Amino acid sequence: MSRSAKSIYYFGLYVMLLGFLLVFFPNPLLRLVKIAGTNEVWIHLAGMLLLFMGFFYVMAGRADLVPFFRWTLVTRCVAAFFVIGFVLVGWISPVIILFWLGDLAGALWTFIALRQAGLLQEK
Repeated sequence: MSRSAKSIYYFGLYVMLLGFLLVFFPNPLLRLVKIAGTNEVWIHLAGMLLLFMGFFYVMAGRADLVPFFRWTLVTRCVAAFFVIGFVLVGWISPVIILFWLGDLAGALWTFIALRQAGLLQEK
């Protein structure tokens, strides 16, 4: 597995772990980021979506789907603007930025691995 594929694969496992926690144990994770616990179904649905998204990352990493790796750089970096915006308007606690820093670290790993392999540009 290439370095960029590993970055996507392991990020996918991280996302699947978060999804699993939101499906089966949402309230401890919510309290960790200072969001009120809930018994509503929306949090379980959000976890399910994270599980599915993580699955796509894992499978793309295993298949070495370089175009997918490039696409994720855009969304994973744009997420910063959403997270910071949500914090600024008071919708979420700044603690959630710690989770996003994990996302940023993964995106940087992917970017560096693609650049070193000369795969940032489509051929």
